[in-house]
Amino acid sequence: MTDTAVDTRAYPTGWPLLLLTVAVSVATFMEVLDTAIANVAVPTIAGNLAVGASQGTWVISSYGLAAAIAVPLTGWIARRFGEVRVFVVSVFLFSLASALCGLAQSLPQLVLFRFLQGLVSGPMVPLSQTLLLSIYPPARRGIALALWSMTVVVAPIAGPLLGGYITDNLTWPWIFYINVPIGFLAGWVSARMLRGRETATMKLPVDYVGLGLLILGVGSLQLMLDNGNDLDWFNSHVIMTLAVVAVVSLSFFIVWELTEEHPIVDLSLLARRNFSAGVVALSLGFMTFFAMNVMFPLWLQTVMGYTAAWAGVATAPVGIFALILSPLVGRYLARIDLRWVASMAFIVFALTMHWLSTFNLQTPFALMFLPRLLQGIGVACFFIPINSIIISGLPMQRLAAAAGLSNFFRTLSGSFGTALVVMIWDDRARQHRLRLSEWMDAQRGAVRHYTHTLGHLGVPHQGVWAASFNMLDQQSFMIATAEIFHTASWIFLSLIVLVWLAKPPFSAGAGGGH
Repeated sequence: MTDTAVDTRAYPTGWPLLLLTVAVSVATFMEVLDTAIANVAVPTIAGNLAVGASQGTWVISSYGLAAAIAVPLTGWIARRFGEVRVFVVSVFLFSLASALCGLAQSLPQLVLFRFLQGLVSGPMVPLSQTLLLSIYPPARRGIALALWSMTVVVAPIAGPLLGGYITDNLTWPWIFYINVPIGFLAGWVSARMLRGRETATMKLPVDYVGLGLLILGVGSLQLMLDNGNDLDWFNSHVIMTLAVVAVVSLSFFIVWELTEEHPIVDLSLLARRNFSAGVVALSLGFMTFFAMNVMFPLWLQTVMGYTAAWAGVATAPVGIFALILSPLVGRYLARIDLRWVASMAFIVFALTMHWLSTFNLQTPFALMFLPRLLQGIGVACFFIPINSIIISGLPMQRLAAAAGLSNFFRTLSGSFGTALVVMIWDDRARQHRLRLSEWMDAQRGAVRHYTHTLGHLGVPHQGVWAASFNMLDQQSFMIATAEIFHTASWIFLSLIVLVWLAKPPFSAGAGGGH
């Protein structure tokens, strides 16, 4: 041991606690925001750097690839160098990498700096969760989890809105420059106020084999998910190769880590009942929620004809109830059975997804707004209880490893869900278009009535059939959209079973849930 352990009795109070909470939360918000803020700016970035839009997507892929590799290493890095030190250094390096991204003059430079940004950001989110739990007394750790969950939920919603505004009104480098003053201030406050609260460290040997297998397996998997849709998935030799490499590497990685004396990733956490049940529920729940979060604005823009701004407005209400209710859920976390709260979240998600599945091409904006608003109730009742179940029974010194591993599964499941839902959406729309096109016979009554109506409105003959086939495309995607929302509702209901596999008590350090 090179450092003394944290004195868990010395909890900050009053303004110091508030300031430290804001600093740690802002750092988390900044990192999660950066995973989404660049998405809407990719076309502008690609145009300014004189590359194609498909090449521009590497701005997103490079960040996700690096972060996916770094996040599960959080536990090992924190044990080796100390949680406070790693968090503060990560925040400072993230801010520096953000500045470099804004200064990039070519796509290769930007991709490299984004990769570095993702690499140093890996420990930020897991350690922010761990540090928040460490500065709040056990009775108030529900509040800490609530604050952490709010930043993780709201940032992806705010990202596209903020990214679109900055891109339209400033220039794209400012989506990165805004991180610099915020990051350095948050890092400075965290370093100053967490002084003397460093965790114990150990000089651990480096598991080079495990690290190599992790980089190869997770890197191949992330590249496959990021590029599968563009390369037509398993019809592409590139995707097939990446899939084989990912499966083989990760299989060897799991076996190696479970038998290694000093593993780079602590997979033994999965042997704990509450951790494994919570992680599976979190991964599948977040995969479905995040995929629907991506699909909703995509559907509004490509099928319903919404602009990016209005699609953002329709999407954003999910954060309203999440912000209002999260502190309340956190406050009463220790007094209620978390399985009931999480079950209610899945029921809310299921009902709102079923509601969305009943929408059609004539559904007004006011009605689009309502299910997204109510989903915020589910968000508040999902992230906080599930994360509390995941860490239940764990001593404080294992929370960093647990947070790193659970956040790895969460982020990877989000990427997997997005890739899967876009693939299924396109495939189902194509199948429905083939079936509906069989009915596009000029002699059919409905078709004749529609074309005659357009003709009476002054639409030329060629325009009539172009409009008819455009309507066919819209209906095909609308049916596919309804199917996906309906399927999502059943997935959420089935996840209730997973929550009840967990066993109380559900507080960190309680020793339950084996």
